[in-house]
Amino acid sequence: MRSFLSPVLALLWKDVVLELRTKDIVVSVLLFSLLVIVIFNFAIDPTPQRVAVVAPGILWVAFIFGGVLGLTRSFALEKEHGNLQGLLLTPVGRDAIFFGKMLGIFVFMSVVEAITYPIFAVMFNLSLTVVPELIPVALLATLGIATVGTVFSAMAVNTRSREVMLPLLFLPVVIPVIVGAVEATGVVIRGEGGSDLVRWIPLLAAFDAVFLVVCPFAFNMVVEE
Repeated sequence: MRSFLSPVLALLWKDVVLELRTKDIVVSVLLFSLLVIVIFNFAIDPTPQRVAVVAPGILWVAFIFGGVLGLTRSFALEKEHGNLQGLLLTPVGRDAIFFGKMLGIFVFMSVVEAITYPIFAVMFNLSLTVVPELIPVALLATLGIATVGTVFSAMAVNTRSREVMLPLLFLPVVIPVIVGAVEATGVVIRGEGGSDLVRWIPLLAAFDAVFLVVCPFAFNMVVEE
């Protein structure tokens, strides 16, 4: 177990240190997400009734499209500096590389979401008291997005038009996670909770479990090609 975790944590630490130095992924994703929120804030009249309906969708549109930008940059940086080939030559399993990159993307997206939501709540006049209920929804949805996105980011990085190919490949597969996240977030924002929220949380967890099993195998085939 330790021999598996050591390269995973080493790769995660490498990505975190690189991001702290360059701030290439978090800053670009954060700016894009905030831009989406600002545009929607001016595009609609944020009355309480309307916000309760459209706010979950707006929030996850910002997170998803910002996340796609981060996914594109994550493997593009490895490709540009020749690090990807070096990683594949290291004496560690492809699963370790997958989980190291996936955890890096998960951490970066979580940081962006933690910064974005308070700003979103202020602009759309939402309460911050729902944050504890939103945390499990956000973590489960972000885990699914990062897991699937890592595979398709590795696949798209070798294509000529990776900025176009990644969304085309990634978004159809991750739709169940997006739907579950939007519905669960809507339940929390509207203060419904109870059985409605309990229904969506296990669904997100089930998709994550499936993706965590399938995606490492898919990643191994993608990088071997």
